[in-house]
Formats: sequence, structure tokens, C-alpha cells
Amino acid sequence: MLIRKRLLDKGHSQAWLAEHVGTTKVYLNYILHGERSGKKYLPKILETLEIDPESVQNIAS
Repeated sequence: MLIRKRLLDKGHSQAWLAEHVGTTKVYLNYILHGERSGKKYLPKILETLEIDPESVQNIAS
């Protein structure tokens, strides 16, 4: 998944990302594994990791 790859590329942990987007690392893990949609957090996740939202839309299409 693009988000996990970007996390690794930037050298950040899921705990770091969870803190920056305002959720728990458990809930973020659910999002990353597709167990929760994460719609509320997705814009902030993309912004924090500097991911173009259109690139995510293209993958989902």
C-alpha cells in the first residue's frame, strides 16, 4: 500500500503518523490493513506524508 511504503521511505513509524493525524496507532493500523475506511483521517494522512490525493484516487479506480 502506498501509505505504508511512504512511511518506510520517510523513516517514520505508524505511531508517529497516528500522533500527527490525531488517532491511535491501533486505529491507524486498522486503516492500513483495510479493516476501517479511515475517511475522516485520509486527507490528513496524505498531507502529512506528502502524497498527492489524485494518486490515491487513481489506485482506487
